[in-house]
Amino acid sequence: MLVLDDIFPEGIQIPESFPGTNIVHLPTMKTHVFTTMTGAMKNAFGGLLHRKRHWTHSVIHETLTDLLAIQKEIHPGLFAVMDGTFAGDGPGPRAMRWHIKDRILASNDQVAIDAVAAKMMGFDPMSIKFIRLAHERGLGCGDVSKIKVVGEDISQVNWKFTGVENTFASRGQKLIYWGPLKPLEKMLLRSPIVGWAFLASNLYHNGYWLKTKGRRRFNAALKTKWGKLFQSY
Repeated sequence: MLVLDDIFPEGIQIPESFPGTNIVHLPTMKTHVFTTMTGAMKNAFGGLLHRKRHWTHSVIHETLTDLLAIQKEIHPGLFAVMDGTFAGDGPGPRAMRWHIKDRILASNDQVAIDAVAAKMMGFDPMSIKFIRLAHERGLGCGDVSKIKVVGEDISQVNWKFTGVENTFASRGQKLIYWGPLKPLEKMLLRSPIVGWAFLASNLYHNGYWLKTKGRRRFNAALKTKWGKLFQSY
């Protein structure tokens, strides 16, 4: 393990139903404030890590690589179907701008599907650390030139997504994870007072952002063909 053994020296608890079970991930195609983009590899974040998973944010790229290594050990089969009907750009995963792209990606290589998604969004996949780390460790292929893509020639596809943008909330997080507040990380986020961070995030995202931007974007999305389909369920 690159980092998980150090972060969780007591180990992590794997659900009893996971070992020996095939897994199908259903990620969405989107950008992210910490990792430029996320897809199949980060989809395991909530399944394999418990409520203290925020402890890994400062080493998120290494964490995603470790999680894929664990998955490849406990699951006989891994497959991902990535939803790019709506694709998200901006400060994801909670404050994005949606774009209709009408794409569905599928692969049994979690690194390759993230690499192809990154390329389509306009990023160099191998410049994204978690893709490069996983590729270098033989967990999948992150080099798009070596990935066979069936169904569309993506060589000229570039949606020119902006990638890493920040909100007021993510700027604060980055000050703690990688900035001048780093020495206070354990006190602020790994102690009994951690509730302040959840409260602050909730106030920003569900209070300010949802009311000033999010609800308007959601209502506009409902008027699209995919939004109407969603409402028909």
